[in-house]
Amino acid sequence: MREYVWLECTDCGQRNYRVQKETRGTDRLELNKYCPKNRKHTKHKESRKK
Repeated sequence: MREYVWLECTDCGQRNYRVQKETRGTDRLELNKYCPKNRKHTKHKESRKK
């Protein structure tokens, strides 16, 4: 089963991306993505849909 999760910037805390993720037996996502507020690539961690 797949679920939507938000990717939140670790620097500014802004949620920039929404991606689908396999829910069974996976760890939290952590990707290096572009943050428009900081205008550079930063680490983005998974935060659940609210």
